Order: sequence, then structure tokens, then C-alpha cells
Amino acid sequence: MNITTEQLITQIPKLKAGDKVELSGTIYTARDAAHKRLVEMINKGKTLPFDLENSIIYYCGPCPAKPGKAIGSCGPTTSSRMDAYTPLLLSKGVKATIGKGPRSKEVIKSLQTNHAVYLVATGGIGALLSTKVKKSEIIAFKDLGTEAIYRFEVVDFPVIVAVDSKGKEIFIR
Repeated sequence: MNITTEQLITQIPKLKAGDKVELSGTIYTARDAAHKRLVEMINKGKTLPFDLENSIIYYCGPCPAKPGKAIGSCGPTTSSRMDAYTPLLLSKGVKATIGKGPRSKEVIKSLQTNHAVYLVATGGIGALLSTKVKKSEIIAFKDLGTEAIYRFEVVDFPVIVAVDSKGKEIFIR
């Protein structure tokens, strides 16, 4: 299914664990250090570097771009490292996260409560995934290097619904 990031929001109730999706539109990158800062900013009532409402966060620390490219290799990071932060971000409007590996029971419950989904990108193909990023810019926390928050414009970015909004998942436990 090819859909825009805006369409993903309206399709969430219809998406099922195991569905293959190719996303086009805006996604934001954030890893551990950026998540910690976002949560601290929320807790202090500060303005965030991007609107969390209906956003998609990709757990990724991209490599620098080679000449003529939007970004370097940009494979997914293990999602469980963000589990402590995810329920709060979902409650503030994040509608999808992208990473790799299973999520905690708390995150799965929060996905259900907040009508959101967890998507996985295939690990080990970061160079291929980078070809789906057409534009990239750092929008926050430049001092974190590869863990800065980037805004990506993607076209046909391949993901799989790993946990749907009803809590069904593709992982065998």
C-alpha cells in the first residue's frame, strides 16, 4: 500500500499487523538522546522543535550525506531503547514510530490508547533506505551529531506494520 504520511493518520484504524506500507511525506528522526531532551522539554512546558500532533518518528541516527545525496545510510535503531519515552510522546500526538524489534507491553498498550501504530523498517539496508530520502535537514539538537533530530522528506519508504492500533503484533514471544 502506497500512502502519504498524512493518509497514514486516517488509515491507522484499518492497518493490520503485517501490512506492508510505502510511505511518502514528512518523518522525523530521533534516537535516545533526542527522546530524553524532548521529554525534558515537555515536562518543563517548553516549545518543541516540531509539532508532535500526527507526527511520525523514525528511530534513526543517519550517516552524513555523500555529495549529491540527501542523507547517508539511515537504517533503523532498536526501538526498545525508546520505550521509556514513547508513551508520553504518543499521548502528545505522535501517531507512528518506525524502528526495529519488539516493543514493551506498556508501549503496545499506549499504541492502543492513543490510536497509533508501530512500524518496522528492515535492519541492515540503511544504504537502500537512504535512497528513499529525498530531502533532509537538521531541525534540533545539532550538538548530538547523528542523534540530532532531522526532518526527512521520503518517497516510497518501505515499512511493515509491526503493532497495529488494536495491539496485535507480528512478533512471537
